[in-house]
Amino acid sequence: MSRTCELTAKAVQTGNNVSHANNKTKRRFLPNLVNVTLISEALNQNVRLRISANALRSVEHRGGLDAFLAKADAKELSQRARLLKKQIAKKLAEQPAA
Repeated sequence: MSRTCELTAKAVQTGNNVSHANNKTKRRFLPNLVNVTLISEALNQNVRLRISANALRSVEHRGGLDAFLAKADAKELSQRARLLKKQIAKKLAEQPAA
């Protein structure tokens, strides 16, 4: 499992530890990933995702998983999230006709 957010594509960054003597050694900045279960209202099911804490705040700010995925760019999403986005869009397109 890669250390990448499934919704925002936030991943590991690299940089340097800089000592008082200005010695530089490589280090990694890891994203704050959390396993969460989000509810898709359109699909009426729970979805388990591994996302960053920042993405979780964004999902809540936009009004839930369905609204977040509707606005999200497909290039940033993981394969699972892209599939969810398509399923939600399809379900929402069917509802007005029914």
